[in-house]
Amino acid sequence: MLLAAGVAVAMIQYKVPTILSSLMALFAMDAEAASWLMSIFTLASVFAVLPSGLLAQRFGAKNMMVAALGIAVTGSCIGLAAGSSAALVASRAVEGVALTILTTCGPLVVRACVDSDKVGTAMGIWGVWGCVGSTAAAVVTPTVFEAMGFAGVWTVFAVGAVLAAVLVLAAIRMPRARTAAEEAKAAKSGAASGRSRGCAAWGLWRMLLTRDILLFLGGFAMFNVCLLAVLSFVPTILQMQGVDPTWSGLVSTAPMLLSVASSPLFGAISDRRGRRKALLVAASAVMGPCTFLLYTDTGALMLIAVAVMGLVGMGGVGLFLSGFVGLVPRPELASVGMGLMVTVQGVGQFLGTFLVQMLLGPSLDHWFLAGGVLMGLGLAGTILLALCRMR
Repeated sequence: MLLAAGVAVAMIQYKVPTILSSLMALFAMDAEAASWLMSIFTLASVFAVLPSGLLAQRFGAKNMMVAALGIAVTGSCIGLAAGSSAALVASRAVEGVALTILTTCGPLVVRACVDSDKVGTAMGIWGVWGCVGSTAAAVVTPTVFEAMGFAGVWTVFAVGAVLAAVLVLAAIRMPRARTAAEEAKAAKSGAASGRSRGCAAWGLWRMLLTRDILLFLGGFAMFNVCLLAVLSFVPTILQMQGVDPTWSGLVSTAPMLLSVASSPLFGAISDRRGRRKALLVAASAVMGPCTFLLYTDTGALMLIAVAVMGLVGMGGVGLFLSGFVGLVPRPELASVGMGLMVTVQGVGQFLGTFLVQMLLGPSLDHWFLAGGVLMGLGLAGTILLALCRMR
């Protein structure tokens, strides 16, 4: 049920790439303006992440996940009523806030409900929500758009978020003992003023900025740059070369679909071995080269890149979550720490859309340049993870 919430919000995020060309024509947008339909989604997370962590502490992670789904529906309704490109971009910012809250709170729910010796496997399963959602959106969006148009896409995906909210409310039960502990901590912190809470929160953030966490987050950011560069632009790049919209969407999201198997598998291996560094480094190492091939090839090499990225690269999705939890120095830093991680994720995803759009140029046809830079960034992230001291 928790996975359903993630998939619903991910589908809302990734409903744009496969119909980007049609949206550009519908709202009279140029390539630079259209890129903001994805960029603003990720940029919003940078500003919403700190409040998300604080609200999760105050109201509970499960309740905030339900709120995130409600915000996603609100953003979709704003987009449905949009009469201009600016209004559509603004609606995407609202949807981005929903993504931030869900990304912050999901791992907290998993950690509260799962035994410590199974966290790696559980995080691996949870980690595929974005992958499943992006794949589903790539397959469903062109079909719904062709049959029902712009309004149909926005309505269908909003209904999916409503159904997911009902499932979360009905099926997820937070452990009583851990909820009581959270309430005790909240009561203790509640004695301070709002300003004191804010200062304390910033103090917790500073405690998280250790050498190893910074190296880890640097590698995580580069991973997200490559991931969003693939999800956001590969469909358009392939369509510019005459590829069918549905097939182009499948190519860009096939690695995410394969992660449904690879991410839980990598998590189970790390739980059994008690180590995850080698797996994370391997996952990061293939992201850059695979992104380059997806930008520059439409034949056999492209298909090989899809397979390697899905079976190896995307296997690291859940490990990033469990790996970061292992680096956090104290359990009470979990909420703020997850907020920091989501901030870095948002920055990486923003660069994966905004920076890459600039590299591709006004006509989105500088594929070798963009692919080469992305390969370099992916390899840089691999080096950062290799230097990080973690198990």
